[in-house]
Amino acid sequence: MSDPDSTVIFRRAPRRLDRARVEAFAERLRREVARGRPFLCLISGDAELRRLNRRFLGKDRPTDVLSFPSPPRRPCEEPGPRPLGEIAISADRAARQARRFGHSLEEEIAILMLHGLLHLKGMDHTRDQGRMARAEARWRRRLGLPASLTERGGE
Repeated sequence: MSDPDSTVIFRRAPRRLDRARVEAFAERLRREVARGRPFLCLISGDAELRRLNRRFLGKDRPTDVLSFPSPPRRPCEEPGPRPLGEIAISADRAARQARRFGHSLEEEIAILMLHGLLHLKGMDHTRDQGRMARAEARWRRRLGLPASLTERGGE
């Protein structure tokens, strides 16, 4: 989708967002949670998340985070680490949720990025009998994050 050296793309993100902090967190997720496998994260606004949600999931509304896992490896592909996929986060929705839950915008984006990455790794909180919620809580504690999306009843 973009420069292979870049993990985070900022499009229509608030100026007050500490981009270096978000990029450093994404790199930490790549190393620790994704075990070195790359992923891409788009930080955009409600309009773009609504468009993506409508196009790929048939839901005509904005959402806070979407995950798009990479398709399975094809036999003709070169060996080596494959990207896990792509995550899209609404900075608009993240800002509202950060205010609601009493933490920073960067922390909310980190919570959403972790949640999206766990989806890229194949977890699905809607049908895994709590496996993703347990993994998310464990990683949240390790990474020093506030309550995770699944812990506070997010989608």
